[in-house]
Amino acid sequence: MTRTLQVILLLLCAVFSLSAQDLTTKYERTGTKETVTYQECIAYWKMLTKRFPQLKMTEIGITDAGYPLHLVILSQDKDFNFASLKKKDKRVILINNGIHPGEPDGVDASMMLARDILQGKKKLPGNIVLAIIPLYNIGGSLNRSAFYRVDQNGPDEFGSRGNAQNLDLNRDFIKADSRNARAFQQIYHLTDPDVFVDNHVSNGADYQHIMTLLTTQHGKMGGPMGDFIHDTFEPGLYRLMKEKGYDLLPYVNHYGNTPDSGWVAYVDGPRYSSGYTTLFHTFGFVPETHMLKPYKQRVEATYALMECFIRFTSENSAKIRQLREQTKATVKSQDKFPLAWNPDMNQHELYTFKGYTAGYKPSEISGLPRLFYDRSKPYEKQIRIFNTFLPADFVTKPEAYIIPQGWWAVIELLQNNRVAMRRFTQDTSITVEAYRIEDYKTPQRPYEKHYLHNGVKVSSNKQTLKFLKGDYYIPMNQTANRYLVETLEPTGGDSFFAWNFFDAILGQKEGYSTYVFEDTAGDYLKEHPELKKELEQQRAKDSAFAKSASAQLNFVYRNSPWNEPGFMRYPVYRVVK
Repeated sequence: MTRTLQVILLLLCAVFSLSAQDLTTKYERTGTKETVTYQECIAYWKMLTKRFPQLKMTEIGITDAGYPLHLVILSQDKDFNFASLKKKDKRVILINNGIHPGEPDGVDASMMLARDILQGKKKLPGNIVLAIIPLYNIGGSLNRSAFYRVDQNGPDEFGSRGNAQNLDLNRDFIKADSRNARAFQQIYHLTDPDVFVDNHVSNGADYQHIMTLLTTQHGKMGGPMGDFIHDTFEPGLYRLMKEKGYDLLPYVNHYGNTPDSGWVAYVDGPRYSSGYTTLFHTFGFVPETHMLKPYKQRVEATYALMECFIRFTSENSAKIRQLREQTKATVKSQDKFPLAWNPDMNQHELYTFKGYTAGYKPSEISGLPRLFYDRSKPYEKQIRIFNTFLPADFVTKPEAYIIPQGWWAVIELLQNNRVAMRRFTQDTSITVEAYRIEDYKTPQRPYEKHYLHNGVKVSSNKQTLKFLKGDYYIPMNQTANRYLVETLEPTGGDSFFAWNFFDAILGQKEGYSTYVFEDTAGDYLKEHPELKKELEQQRAKDSAFAKSASAQLNFVYRNSPWNEPGFMRYPVYRVVK
């Protein structure tokens, strides 16, 4: 071998070595001890996009932290247009990472998985497109510390749970107080994913399982999609993970001293990511690695599970497409929708639970008995999980909803979710069904910026109301029907009324001076003896009412034409036959 040839080979080896090193993630370079910062994460993805034409990264919206939200698209045929991809019969898997930056397993696993696919070390089937949000909670990620999530086993440093507004973003999907959630909604509707995966780390009891899985509640998803996710999709993931050496288990929804007695499955309402995607007919999953497992094990399990999602979705592509298309078509003509789901305690399924024996010993803090798990005493047993939920509180959909344009905060959310609606071109009188808020309960302390209403009770009657030019008419013949019912019906648990978007109607704006209205009310009773009779009947059956002059005067006011019509009248109106 000539000297020149030796030099050339050495240079080629050096270039190859440098190239390989450049693609090594921070997680790998630090011996699986560290996770990337936000800047390092985005820089890595930018590097990959420069090297591989199958990868594209785009900015969609802005976040509360002032940084854009990124979407990475991995498409083997280099087509990044989602409308085009759907026509090519591609299945889209949307992966969300870092919604809680202290749970960065998916952040690092996604970087490595995409790199390995691009390098040919792993195969991405031709019918699959990956859409990846590299790091969702940017504000929380920027707020790094080694002291968050005190109970978690690595990495060395990571971000905080709260975002730049100190919101828990996994409670924000339906109310969208954050710019992050607004941007996510745009990403979701752009990609229209067939499968959604939101990578997390779980707290709670100690056990042997590295990975647990929160699956969209099949009873809540309902219909053929609900049957498929329960009978085929979830068991398929369990089988594929078992082949990789992982014993998957449903999310451990248990906070007592030991979970080996079983538990009721978690119901993911629309405030949560997988509950939100259910409203638009996507198979949703929330992987939860276990906090006490070493970071290396957790990242590897997350990597493995994403491989399983890819394989299952590819192998069942036609069925997934058919079920989603069928559901989208059916929901347009569906007549009744449930607003609540209750656990059926007569139905359960058995799972093999691998736990550690729990016991009690004196606390070094208080001297009193404290819980501990003895890892020298592992066990396996069959446990019951109550994972069937029955629909309740059905409401019949109207032909349309009407929302006056003044409620622009709600209208903007509907528009962000691509709801089809039109505006009145002139002032129009229509007979509608109007709700009146009769009762509701509100907690004393706020929850995620809101005093969330519950126990809402309404009455309804038909009224002919005048709507103004520019008010919104929302027909109920669209794939967004379920989203519309669950957000616009005030008794829904995650409705816009529950989340305080309409609280202005709960405060009276008009009123009366007692000494003046006494005379007006007296004259009105003389002219309306039927109301005087109702007043007398109310006095007879309610002694406290009979002793209260103000209550009786207010009774007359409420039943008079001077009563403020907008007070307690829910300002979303139903057009019914």
